[in-house]
Amino acid sequence: MVRYCKQLIHLIWILLLFSACSVYNNTSVKNYPVDTPFVFDNKIVLDGSHLSGDENAQMNLDLPNYWSDSANANRFRRYMFLYRINNPPKFDTSNITKSKKYMKGYLQTKGYFQPIITDTFYFDSTSFPGQDRTFIQVNINPNKPTIIDSVHYNLPDSSILKVIEQKTKMPNIVVGKTHFSNAPVSNELDRIIKLYRNNGYYRLQKQDLIAVVDTNDITLLKMTIDPFEQAMLLAQSASSRKNYLKASVDFTKRMSIDSLKYESSKEAFVKYKIGRVYIFPETSVTDIPDTVMKHGRDFDSIFRTRNRMINIYSNEQKFKPRPILEHLFTHPGDIYSDSMYLKTINNISNIGAWQSVDSRAITIQDSTLDLFYFLVPNIKQSMSYDFEVSRNTGDYITSSFGSNFLGLAVNVTHKNRNTWHRAIQSSTSLRNGVELNLANSNGYSSILQTIQSSITQSYVFPKFITPFRIRDRTSDGIKSVLNVTGSYQDRRDYFKLKSIVANWGYEWRSKNITWQYRPLNIELYSLDTLTYLYQALVNSPYIRNAFNTGAVVSQQLNMAIAYSDKNHPQNANYVSVGFEESGTLLGRFKPLKGNIYQYVKLQAEYRKQVNFHKTQLAFRAMAGVAFNYNGDGKFGGTLPFYKQFFGGGPNSMRAWGLRQIGLGSSLLSDTSSTFRDRYGDMQMEVNAEYRYPIFVVGSMKVKGAMFVDAGNVWDVRTNTSNPQGVFNINNLGHDIAIGVGTGLRLDFDYFLIRLDLGIKVKDPARDENGGWMDFSKFSWRNKEYTIINPITNQQVYRNNYALQLGIGLPF
Repeated sequence: MVRYCKQLIHLIWILLLFSACSVYNNTSVKNYPVDTPFVFDNKIVLDGSHLSGDENAQMNLDLPNYWSDSANANRFRRYMFLYRINNPPKFDTSNITKSKKYMKGYLQTKGYFQPIITDTFYFDSTSFPGQDRTFIQVNINPNKPTIIDSVHYNLPDSSILKVIEQKTKMPNIVVGKTHFSNAPVSNELDRIIKLYRNNGYYRLQKQDLIAVVDTNDITLLKMTIDPFEQAMLLAQSASSRKNYLKASVDFTKRMSIDSLKYESSKEAFVKYKIGRVYIFPETSVTDIPDTVMKHGRDFDSIFRTRNRMINIYSNEQKFKPRPILEHLFTHPGDIYSDSMYLKTINNISNIGAWQSVDSRAITIQDSTLDLFYFLVPNIKQSMSYDFEVSRNTGDYITSSFGSNFLGLAVNVTHKNRNTWHRAIQSSTSLRNGVELNLANSNGYSSILQTIQSSITQSYVFPKFITPFRIRDRTSDGIKSVLNVTGSYQDRRDYFKLKSIVANWGYEWRSKNITWQYRPLNIELYSLDTLTYLYQALVNSPYIRNAFNTGAVVSQQLNMAIAYSDKNHPQNANYVSVGFEESGTLLGRFKPLKGNIYQYVKLQAEYRKQVNFHKTQLAFRAMAGVAFNYNGDGKFGGTLPFYKQFFGGGPNSMRAWGLRQIGLGSSLLSDTSSTFRDRYGDMQMEVNAEYRYPIFVVGSMKVKGAMFVDAGNVWDVRTNTSNPQGVFNINNLGHDIAIGVGTGLRLDFDYFLIRLDLGIKVKDPARDENGGWMDFSKFSWRNKEYTIINPITNQQVYRNNYALQLGIGLPF
């Protein structure tokens, strides 16, 4: 195994070396000025001795954006290691000076006010006749940073001031650590403004406050009569200045000599309460809000609350008042709050019944605000049509030449965005699809492999519907959801699966966390076993339990978090966790125990995207495990196959066909002559992908990718008929499958078509070399076993590759 790992490492090093050494030689130049120096290469060398690792990485990413356009070669990748420069600018030293000025300004925004920036350049007119290539290099030493050494708040309203001075989990300014720059000071001003505006100070704006900065060492201002103490202070100040410069920041009111500005400044610190609230839920797109406000009496219907402080105006009475009132978080008599004001607008917008929400806040008295909301209705009913195409090559059932799989599906959806005049979202979807085995056209089985049909009806209620009242002013996007789905799947010659799934649940969002809880999920299945599956069950008894059918009565909880890196906000992170349990309560009743699955299932996923100037690194890790605790009866031992995990296909282990990886290092499925799909109770997988641009054709961006996938699928219960398919931590190194590959993406902005080619570098089902591929004996097919399908009397091949066609990115 070590020898083959070395082969792979050597191959990667050769590719990297070739890429590094050939950038200049493999760069073509179009439309260059003949016999005139032009910018061929411009690079920045950053001295990171005063920088942290994160700062160094971020500056190397940001600084290239500050080249003057006339000093930037603007090289782009055409494909793999081929580059091009179009219309390179003529070389002029004044453009270097401009670039250095821009870069110095950027460094100052990061707290480095004394950078040392130098430049060098040289010409190459001999390597390529007729081309005077100019190479520019800017050397940057950011030098010592200026650190915020103290922070003071000189502001009114002591109650708010106490909140401002409290420590937060992620403070904008950490005294003694944060660099003095625009971003942390501006962010702290935003935090202060937000706190005040959420506590009634409606008129307060950012320009009403100021941050006074003093770069003198405030410790030297301390009065002392002890000469030794004074000497100690001087020594401490000198020592700290060797590493960084100091700055103190004082947040205070902006003072103005201008009388008008002075009066405006006084009004900024007036605390407001909410007076009346006026809502117009039938506002037209062409209506002008200021005009609508003045003609409230012209409406045919006016709904008023008992205290007549909330008024809803309409003509056609398209909407019942209740869903609007349930999403109103600014109530008469409340202290005005910016967050509640925006929460009202966002929550009404997210219902779906209205396409947009506008608003006005009008001062009625010295400290009272009337609020006006203008709701523009969405189109009530609509139809949408979607067409899906997917393609996958791999090892499929009864394939005679290595399978070539094409999936086609049509979705038709009808939406009603205001059902029963209560802003309830109704959706009816009809889906019909087929799976075609293109490589099996001259075999016994039909080219038509699978027929799928389903109909789904869902209702989304814009509130929590529970036996008890829930008062929640912190969550957003609150919904109660009812789904009912009926489906039919005909896997030709293997099985017919009919199902009805119904569930009731809740969805809501708290800060950046999205929650979904389904307290009741009912799934009923009926499976008709046909000839090929019957023979497969006889030949492979270890899969028999997976093809039992029964009822699932479960509850589900899902949580998802999306966030950006604090130090690298351009990088995106996503975490999701899902839990499901079935039969915990109903399974205790003996009459139901033999008809209900009892299991727990847990799965988690983490995704990360690291964005560079023009390229991107994407990572994904997922793990899932399920355990059937029903014993060894009819439903014991494993989960039904429609609840199990599987790998392969365009979005998983891309060197394997869909459902064609695992279990573990077992050969039973790979060497089976009939049924070769794999389902397991456990899955682990990690993926990494490097994405880069190639060229642009009109509005279509052609992009490339290189990827590596690693993982597998296992059973968790001991299985004497398939012991290699059971997860064992001691066998993890041998069981892990590894695939590498490259891909092409056609990006049309609104959708993306993806074609990936994956190679099985390490296949646990490969006997030779511990599963590792010997590149010196590379073959597109694994010829270790000769497998004849007894039904078609044709050979079944095992490929060392898979070609995947998908829509959208894999993760």
